[in-house]
Amino acid sequence: MPKKSPHAGTSLFGRLRRAFRDSPVGRGWRRSTDLELGSRSLGFAALGLLTLVPLLLVVSAADPERGRGFAQWLGDGLGVSMASKEQVEELFARPGQALRTTTAFGIAALAVFGLTFGAAVQTGYEKVWGLPSARWYARWRHVLWLCVLVAYLFVSATTRLWRGSLTGGFAAALSALLLFWWSQRILLGGRVRWRALLPGALATVIGLVGLRVFSRLIFSPLIASNAVTYGPFGTVLVLQSWLVGVGVVVFGGALAGRLLHEELPRFTHAWKRARS
Repeated sequence: MPKKSPHAGTSLFGRLRRAFRDSPVGRGWRRSTDLELGSRSLGFAALGLLTLVPLLLVVSAADPERGRGFAQWLGDGLGVSMASKEQVEELFARPGQALRTTTAFGIAALAVFGLTFGAAVQTGYEKVWGLPSARWYARWRHVLWLCVLVAYLFVSATTRLWRGSLTGGFAAALSALLLFWWSQRILLGGRVRWRALLPGALATVIGLVGLRVFSRLIFSPLIASNAVTYGPFGTVLVLQSWLVGVGVVVFGGALAGRLLHEELPRFTHAWKRARS
């Protein structure tokens, strides 16, 4: 009777492991590990809370006609309930107070630190596509990108025509798609073709829609309960967690887009061969 090989029991596991390693999911897993998606998203959230949120707070205060303020905008973006919106509003000063207490030096400091936020997003995109760091004189791209981002958030928050209708939702999704499509192109310095960047922009928008649903189901009750347990600090923790989720969507969406761009021709070729 022939003896069994000592590796016979593990051959199935080995084949499954090799199949996973060579699959698109396995390649995506390895690339997300190389990207350090978790730590990069934490950095995105920290920089966003430190720079982008104060910048938007100042910009929102310059809207005296509507006077909604950044806190109300943020509540809409989170997609949380009215009670949770009120907890978010308590974290920030009123529009008039924010504008009166802001100094020129403070705005300049926020602008400088905001460029660090743009550099962090650019580095993440470069890691996704395996590109070297851009030259130092390409810093102007961070300035342009930050200005366009703040202007986009301001317009999208104050344009009420986009709310409450199917046409408005489509317009909001389309504008977000164009923003993330252009963001990848400008921050990568045109080193990746527009066609290759489109799947990443689409995946990012889909991820943000999913994050909004998740926020409604999870973050909304968390804000209410944490406000009772920890006070305003509990709301900050939930807000920080939401920003981490945004970072995961931004970088993970770009990574998923690259995988789609690379794997779709392979699937198309295999499908044509199967038909023939």
